[in-house]
Amino acid sequence: MKGQEWYQADAVAEEYDTKRFSRGGRLIDEREKQAVIDAVAPVEGKRVLEIACGTGRFTVMLAERGADITGIDISAAMLQQGRERAHRTGVADHLQFIRGDAARLPFPDDHFDSVFAMRFFHLADTPASFLSEMCRVSRDQVFFDTFNSVSLRTVYNWLLPMGSRLYSESEVLRLLHGAGLRLDDESHDFVLPYGFYRAIPNDVARRFRDLDVSLGDSPAGALASVSYWDARVE
Repeated sequence: MKGQEWYQADAVAEEYDTKRFSRGGRLIDEREKQAVIDAVAPVEGKRVLEIACGTGRFTVMLAERGADITGIDISAAMLQQGRERAHRTGVADHLQFIRGDAARLPFPDDHFDSVFAMRFFHLADTPASFLSEMCRVSRDQVFFDTFNSVSLRTVYNWLLPMGSRLYSESEVLRLLHGAGLRLDDESHDFVLPYGFYRAIPNDVARRFRDLDVSLGDSPAGALASVSYWDARVE
C-alpha cells in the first residue's frame, strides 16, 4: 500500500478528520456517508465489515443505526481515534475494531453480509488481491469507491503526498470479474475534485456543490472524479 508509514503516524491520525472534513470538506463527508448508507441499507442487524476503517467515521455511523459492524485497519493510531469516537457516541459496545491487513483478512469465508471500503483503493498497489479478499469474506455485497482517471483529479494528483491510483471504468469492471463479483449499481460524483472543496469555506462550498450536482446531470458528468461501485458475489 502507498504511504503506509505516513498513514500510521500518530500526528496524521489525530489531524486526519480535521484536515479532510472541515471547511468545504464537510460536504465530502456528508456525501460519502450517504453513499454508504444507501448501499448498505437496510442496516439494522446486518453483519458488516469495513476495510481500512481509519478513524471510524462509517463504522460508528452504522453501529448507531443497528449494524453488527467490524472495522479493520492497519494503523493502531487510526483505530484509537475510532475507539474514542465510538465512546463519545455511546456505541463502543456495539462494534469491534481490529488491527489487521486487508490483504489477509482474519475471517472465514462468507462471514459478512456486506463488506465495504472507502478511501482505500486509490492507495492499493495490488487492487485485485484486496478485492478478492473482500469477496471471499462476503456472502452477498461488496461496495467501494475509486478515483477516476478521466477527471479533474488528474490536474492536482501529482501534488498529493502519496498521489492516487486512478481507475477507468473498464479497469474496475475487469477487477470485479476477476474477483468473482457482478456489478449491481454504480454512481459517479464530484466533477469538482475533493481538493477544491477542502480549500474553501463551507458556505461557499455549498454554492459550488449545487453547481457540481448540476454538472453531474449534464455531459460534463463524464468527468466525475469519484465513482461508487456496488457489487454482488456471484
